[in-house]
Amino acid sequence: MGISGYLVSVLTPAEQARYSRHLLIPEIGESGQIRLKNASVLLIGTGGLGSPAALYLAAAGVGKLGLVDPDTVDISNLQRQLLHSDATIGVSKLDSAAERLRETNPHLELELFPVRFTPDNARSIAENYDIIIDGSDNFPTRFLSNDTAFFLKKPLVYGAIHRFDGQMTVFAPHLGGPCYRCLLPEIPPPGAVPNCAEAGVLGVLPGIIGSLQAMEAIKLILGIGEVPVGKLLIYDALRTSFRSIKLSKDPACRLCGENPNILSINNSETTANPSCQIHDPTMKSISAAELKDRLDSGKLNALLIDVREEGEWQVVNIPQAKLVPLQTIPAYAPNLPKDTEIIIHCKAGMRSARACEYLMSIGFDNVTNVDGGMDAFQKL
Repeated sequence: MGISGYLVSVLTPAEQARYSRHLLIPEIGESGQIRLKNASVLLIGTGGLGSPAALYLAAAGVGKLGLVDPDTVDISNLQRQLLHSDATIGVSKLDSAAERLRETNPHLELELFPVRFTPDNARSIAENYDIIIDGSDNFPTRFLSNDTAFFLKKPLVYGAIHRFDGQMTVFAPHLGGPCYRCLLPEIPPPGAVPNCAEAGVLGVLPGIIGSLQAMEAIKLILGIGEVPVGKLLIYDALRTSFRSIKLSKDPACRLCGENPNILSINNSETTANPSCQIHDPTMKSISAAELKDRLDSGKLNALLIDVREEGEWQVVNIPQAKLVPLQTIPAYAPNLPKDTEIIIHCKAGMRSARACEYLMSIGFDNVTNVDGGMDAFQKL
């Protein structure tokens, strides 16, 4: 089915000129370019991975792209998210992405979903697309993308990044391969794996992995080459090395195994909190606004600790705070008073929650986490 409800069978003269280098490739040619023109790809996220993937798919002539992203552009995005620019800071990521993609290829049809991808909307959003590309940065959305693709019998092009390392594969149980749950059967506990906002990522890395995701989507559309179904590609930027490991379908997989017990995209993994924050009901917390009020009034009456890294501290800090990077908290803990409130903050609230959790475990009962961390504080 074509992008406008009918099969497109010809290229216009302008398209023939635009895609002339594709037309010279025997494995593509005019018929392959027409297949690209009739294809549709859904991208979950327009960030680090979604930016290069969307740009290359648009430039390649994929007829329709769907973009899912509820966020606005932040200055911290610009080091790696090439769909966006200084001019679009504070603007919806989808509006920013749409403008850039239409500049790349005016023949492109775009469908924008300015919402979070959830079990309530995932099926209706994804069902009209040929391929799903997962550019998300949290585990619940990855599980949801996987489960949605499984039930709709659509290929899922998966990518993930962390500091200097990336990985990519295609999950397609309907083609005989494993699903994401065969690789990761259970969702990690909150705070166990830091996201890019907490751990950092080299800006070039998502360009490499996102481009690989675009490549595999194009191969799937054209039906050429060997698609990495059942093979996880791992890239180490520091060692300039690629390696691949075999991924086998897990007979005990709860979704695609022999006796599945996950029968819906609405399940415990897909409905988990995507922020990956630690939610200890005994942990006290305050908002960034409350912290600012206490600082401004001169009535902090607490020890304020920043558990970010030195480099983050040098960029921006709260003068009244003491820098104690998270990994040094166990060694520094004996120096901390137990008769004074200790307020802990980081960049977004996750590392500080882990610091609070640790101190509580060794007998500190008056520790408070700053929700949203420095990110929230700077917005005040």
